[in-house]
Amino acid sequence: PEPRVICAPTGCGNSALSHDLHELGYTDVTSIDFSPSCIEAMRARYAHCPSLRWAVMDIRALAFPDASFDVVLEKGTLDVLMVEETDPWDVSPQAVASMRRVLAEVSRVLHPGGCFISITFAQPHFRKPHYAQEAFGWSLRHATCGDGDAGAFHYFLYVMRKGQPLDPRDVALGRRLHQPPPPPALPPPPAAPDDDEDYLLAIQL
Repeated sequence: PEPRVICAPTGCGNSALSHDLHELGYTDVTSIDFSPSCIEAMRARYAHCPSLRWAVMDIRALAFPDASFDVVLEKGTLDVLMVEETDPWDVSPQAVASMRRVLAEVSRVLHPGGCFISITFAQPHFRKPHYAQEAFGWSLRHATCGDGDAGAFHYFLYVMRKGQPLDPRDVALGRRLHQPPPPPALPPPPAAPDDDEDYLLAIQL
């Protein structure tokens, strides 16, 4: 059977990703966005592809039954949850909770064996701890993408497979997300003055 796909690129009213998937042969694609105007614009733009579906929906509360999709694909959508964070090494509890809520919904709607694909500029040391949670019931791998030109930004592809176990190293990484940050290091003590120093010689008067 044809794979069922949820497509959730940021601002899907301006993204051709759903249509690109359709052109590649993935015709059972449902695209979501929380903005009614974006969905209306996308539905009008691709009216010639009636098999593409469009829905106004909050990715934190997907209105789909459990285990109803083979693939969930997001491109930059989860980055929006982190846009107000000032320190990527110390993410606020609110952002952690929002990310976990979204990922729990993604896991819920995936079939066993289904795949969650995340495309983002977020580097693995910042993003993998969020994905590497045993509660989601998926494995995790990632790849670095980009053309390799000097000065070009790389982006990252994360693939989670429902029903496969996490690598123990990823399990440990995920557990660190819920540990309090270490206390800041104490400043070094001031250096003792050198009474034998010849200041006049040092400044060469």
